[in-house]
Amino acid sequence: MCGIVGYIGTQQAAPLLTLGLSKLEYRGYDSAGIAVADAAGEASMRRAVGKLRNLQHSLDSAPLAGRAGIGHTRWATHGAPSEINSHPHRDATGTVFVVHNGIIENYAEIRVELEAQGVEFRSQTDTEVLPNLIKRAYDECQNLPRAIRSALQGVRGAYALAVMHSAVPDTVVAVRQTSPLVIGLGEGENFCASDALAILSETRRIIFLDNGEMAFLRAEGVEVFDLESGARRQKEVQQLDWSADSANKGDFPHFMLKEVHEQPAVMERLLHHYADEEKGCIAFPHIGLSREELRGVRRIFIQACGTSWHAGLVGKLLIERLGLISVDVDTSSEFRYRNVAPHTGGAILDSDTLVIAISQSGETADTLAGVQEAKERGLKVISVVNMPASSIVRASDGVIYTHAGPEVSVASTKAYIGQIGALYLLSLYLGEIHGLIDRARMKRRLEKFAEVPRLMREILADDSGIQRAAQRFWLAEHAFFIGRGYGQPSALEGALKLKEISYIHAEGYAAGELKHGPIALIDEKMPVVAIATQGVTYEKILSNMQEVRARGGKLIAVAGEDDEEVGKYADFVLRVPELTESFTPFVVALPMQLLAYHIAVLRDYDVDMPRNLAKSVTVE
Repeated sequence: MCGIVGYIGTQQAAPLLTLGLSKLEYRGYDSAGIAVADAAGEASMRRAVGKLRNLQHSLDSAPLAGRAGIGHTRWATHGAPSEINSHPHRDATGTVFVVHNGIIENYAEIRVELEAQGVEFRSQTDTEVLPNLIKRAYDECQNLPRAIRSALQGVRGAYALAVMHSAVPDTVVAVRQTSPLVIGLGEGENFCASDALAILSETRRIIFLDNGEMAFLRAEGVEVFDLESGARRQKEVQQLDWSADSANKGDFPHFMLKEVHEQPAVMERLLHHYADEEKGCIAFPHIGLSREELRGVRRIFIQACGTSWHAGLVGKLLIERLGLISVDVDTSSEFRYRNVAPHTGGAILDSDTLVIAISQSGETADTLAGVQEAKERGLKVISVVNMPASSIVRASDGVIYTHAGPEVSVASTKAYIGQIGALYLLSLYLGEIHGLIDRARMKRRLEKFAEVPRLMREILADDSGIQRAAQRFWLAEHAFFIGRGYGQPSALEGALKLKEISYIHAEGYAAGELKHGPIALIDEKMPVVAIATQGVTYEKILSNMQEVRARGGKLIAVAGEDDEEVGKYADFVLRVPELTESFTPFVVALPMQLLAYHIAVLRDYDVDMPRNLAKSVTVE
């Protein structure tokens, strides 16, 4: 959602802040602003509604000077998008500046209290209470660390803050309470940001703040303290191996298209990190559970949100088939309310039950809450995450990284492939541990896994058929996606991609559910995308396609390259390589993603930053 960038060092802050904010545009926002301060404590602020370029035009015409600063892209919660509601916010005297991600739950009562003391508010936001609280506390103690700790004692909510005080111009303060915040370490300069991607071009030496931590950034160094006690914290410095080029589109018109084309490389990285094809073995170095503990697992709960939930549905089919372990899949917002195990005060209750949490960012609020709930109930948790050292990773017993690299487009593509790839390897690993997959079978599976990137590249090399289908249906108002078996999660994910970026109302269904209600909506204006790859349900999906055709629906089929039968029923056939059924989600994802992409482009929408959506959803 909202984005934060902070800087202090020897360079002019404004250009670095706007550069960092440009890397956070993917998060979704409606306004942007920065505040900078010089060595004498003279501070200036500039804000603008709309795209970041509006702020940049303002700064080009009247630059702001200063070597310390904070910046923000705002996604409106309290108060409509406007210059006065944009961040940064300052206290009534203009000495304390704050940018804020998250929500202050008790801001209304704090505002009443401050107004009774004579404070005049300019905005309708919850954030504006914070600089006024900090100013009041600083006037009392003349100590910035103590003032911030004191000011935040009565604040309830989830938030990340970057703070400047004109009386302490050599310091930028970063505070984390649930909402993510990272620190970047440079030479004679330091950074803070809500996402490492914002500062990747300047440094890859990162400190991940934990909840309840406060960092003091100065040009010469960074100190981290416990927000409640004030005690000094020692923090590990992580060296990210992501390339700064990951945040650039290269020769592609959109990040989404670039990231679709990066998916074969994601598969190759997964194989490189976790598998040895020649030996026929898999190893997860950070999984956190011993082979004996995993051998005792008899039930798995997968919890995730959005696209990650769809990956979990694929994971369920894989684990149940290859590992013969019963799997439940929940959306995270519902999982935390299930009584999967009584509260045990931290004692291990069900050693045979495992929770798998899936998240691209590792900061998804609902998924993190589900992890914490599972841990409180004494359950073991493994996370499948893209972002190293993120909150979900730190809260879990172990992690399988997806190695997808930075994903900028709001609509997830390569992260999804990384997730189902990681789950595929995990299902093989569990099958081997449980004595169901021998060395020879493992080698065959890994060899087939290694072939998938080449087959994916063949699809990507020519998407002209997908473009023709997009040309035919880009004016549609509604669409259905149907599938069976492994095709059902693919149908759900295809529908989500279409609705996310083209704003066409789309629904995904298990194909057998058509006749239980949805078929009433099918007519000649309703395009239906059918996942019709070969497998145990192939004949069933052909019957479902005939049901659609009999009612005038227009059919787009995703089918094997040698399948002639499916062409009898479909208006368009999007061809994919013929694969063992459990591998089909990897190749089926590509035409689903590209169909949504080309339709969104034809409708002239912002593919990478769809309206009302954010990349990292850090509020519940």
